Amino acid sequence: MKAQRLVKSSLRAMARYKLRSGFMMLGSLVGVAALTFVISIGATAERKLLGTVRQLFGASSIVVSAGGGFFMGGSRAEAARLTIDDLETIAQELPGIEVWDPLQVLPGAQLRRAEQTTTARLMGQSERSERVWERGTTSGEYFDAAAVAGSARVALIGETVARELFGDQDPLGEEILIGSVPFRVVGILERFGTDVHGMDRDAEVVVPISTAMRRVMNVDSIRAAKLLVKDPSLVEETTRQVKRILRERHALAAGQPDDFTVVTSLAVQKMVGRIERVFFLYLPLVAGVSLLAGGAVAGSLMLASVNERVAEIGLRRAVGARPEDIRAQFLIETAVTTLGGGVMGIVIGGAGALLLASRMGLGGVLSGQAIALGIVLSTVTGLLAGLLPARRAALLQPADALR
Repeated sequence: MKAQRLVKSSLRAMARYKLRSGFMMLGSLVGVAALTFVISIGATAERKLLGTVRQLFGASSIVVSAGGGFFMGGSRAEAARLTIDDLETIAQELPGIEVWDPLQVLPGAQLRRAEQTTTARLMGQSERSERVWERGTTSGEYFDAAAVAGSARVALIGETVARELFGDQDPLGEEILIGSVPFRVVGILERFGTDVHGMDRDAEVVVPISTAMRRVMNVDSIRAAKLLVKDPSLVEETTRQVKRILRERHALAAGQPDDFTVVTSLAVQKMVGRIERVFFLYLPLVAGVSLLAGGAVAGSLMLASVNERVAEIGLRRAVGARPEDIRAQFLIETAVTTLGGGVMGIVIGGAGALLLASRMGLGGVLSGQAIALGIVLSTVTGLLAGLLPARRAALLQPADALR
């Protein structure tokens, strides 16, 4: 029998048994949709995560935060005190530290300009933050050491803040209110986009650390600090010394837990490795199990179909169809059905990934690898699921089938 006639015959059989074909497609659809979604979102989230990690934690970086850890999702700075004096002492005692920058944060600062208002993340930093955090300005200029020493009311704003407060106008030199304190805009921060938590990093305002602490927040402690070590190979040793100095300054007795958190690039790399395993091993494994379950359902339904179509198979054998023709027909039916479900799964999984990515600002997520993998796996699953039913159908004798 010609291949073209086999395909036509298989498609007619699929159309005749719509409910059975629908259930067979469903298993493939769910598995491939999950696989497409996980791989697409996982690859994009990994790129965003690594980009954020590279900026926050270079090979020579040490991040110190108050309490359980601002960056690692622990308790807030109010749980313990970390001061600029702590950091100055560390820098004096450890000559291996090249440069450092303190950080104080007000998550939901109210900003106003004329009738326009918005909410942004206020960050107090030093003039060294441009170098330490590797984020400069696209227009205007960064504030200098004199602005920090004098608690100057100057601000650097992100693109989102600039758009919401000024629209198409140039914000440089204009005045905004942060709470009730007036600030002059002196620069526009480099575009960052969203981070891995979905936070818009362009909805930020950076002011001198002294201004944030005295004029806006009225505090004398900081949330965190980032240190850059001259020699990356000495990061671990420097980290131990930083912990020693902080424990001494905070008068922590032996056995008492730290009231601060110190994070290095090595610790972050381990965390990223665990996240990658979840994204690219465990979650695809769950999707693969779903696909295999769909294949098992397809195989069971095809076996039932063989029993229902015994007379049809006997008639086809009686008029000249060979066992290999019967076998090919059932294989094609199963493969085409699961492939159809796989294609729909790619569409649904891709749409879900695009929707989530747009809400999180992750950018393009459709993965060619996910599409190719979905097509190949659904086809292979269909062929494997159809082997046993096809073999059973091919072994039926015409005389027995026509009884």
